[in-house]
Amino acid sequence: MNNFQSGKNINQGYYKSFEPNLINKDWVITDMQIFALLSKADRHLGRLDMYSEYVNLDLYVSMHIAKEATQSSKIEGAQTNIEDAFLSKEDVAYEKRDDWEEIQNYISAMNEAVKMLHTLPFSSRLIKQTHKILLQGVRGEHKLPGAYRASQNWIGGASIDDAVFVPPNYNSINNLMSDIEKFANDELNQLPDLLKIAIIHYQFETIHPFLDGNGRVGRLLITLYLVSKGILKQPILYLSDFFERNRMLYYDNLMRVRTHNDLSQWLKFFLTGIIETAQKGVKTFDGILQLQRIIDEKIKTLKGRSTDAKLLIDYLYTKPIINATTVALVIDKSPASAYKLLRDLEFLKIIDEVTGAERGRLYAFSDYLNLFY
Repeated sequence: MNNFQSGKNINQGYYKSFEPNLINKDWVITDMQIFALLSKADRHLGRLDMYSEYVNLDLYVSMHIAKEATQSSKIEGAQTNIEDAFLSKEDVAYEKRDDWEEIQNYISAMNEAVKMLHTLPFSSRLIKQTHKILLQGVRGEHKLPGAYRASQNWIGGASIDDAVFVPPNYNSINNLMSDIEKFANDELNQLPDLLKIAIIHYQFETIHPFLDGNGRVGRLLITLYLVSKGILKQPILYLSDFFERNRMLYYDNLMRVRTHNDLSQWLKFFLTGIIETAQKGVKTFDGILQLQRIIDEKIKTLKGRSTDAKLLIDYLYTKPIINATTVALVIDKSPASAYKLLRDLEFLKIIDEVTGAERGRLYAFSDYLNLFY
């Protein structure tokens, strides 16, 4: 790592772009701090993935994805919370609707990308298709969804003249992205997968291959890679919350690789994020199991309606904001029965009415939502 060279600035006439060096090569890691963090990260990831053995993760994956979508979009300036992701469009404040639509696209992109991993490798094709879904019908929809850019872009600054960073010329993108693809899928490369994806994320953000959505796609790729390599059985670990809470460090550490060839510091930051996020994930699942036990005891008191209550609770684990119309559909009963069940669950302090309105009431599974904050 002491000899690492990130790339060089190329004169493009009236500006300089940064051309990163290729990453599909043999790596030699000599920093023992990185090995210590790597060992710890592997251990905590293993503990997190263990939950997939005895917990029905299908119930909870949607919450993890919704949180990731919200936090990743927050890094880009969106002003929404995790609860907003589960509202229907008409229930979202007008000024938040653009952000809401982007979050829905992020959720769709992640879900589709995980499905695509069954038939596609971690590849340019997968990345482009994910990007296409991400930008479909939202701000940025005219910026070539699903296609690498054919013009110069830049990061920060009002124009390229005062940009913080200018990614490589568009003529280099296909070669650089092909290099990422080879590196990701080279089974003979001895570099541990967590270090591989840390380097891939850095390289992707440096290439900035799309006109819009690079940050969100780059963060989404971390989870996709972990799932594609079997490190996680389900997409239940996301670093956007860690990156959002340490936003300036996130950007500074990425930039420091380019300006000071300091890849070691980026790897340490990334592995710290894996450790903290996995620890938080374990704590969340422990909280979910504890909450389940409490709720199971509560709904036993409902006697004849406990079956309907169980059906609804399982639904709430996937979508923790609900209205009476949806309840009636979930339990396949009349609106009157739906309202009665909602009153029962409100009385048992399992759900809370959150609108304070007479009509169009919404109910939140608050104790569950709070586990993801």
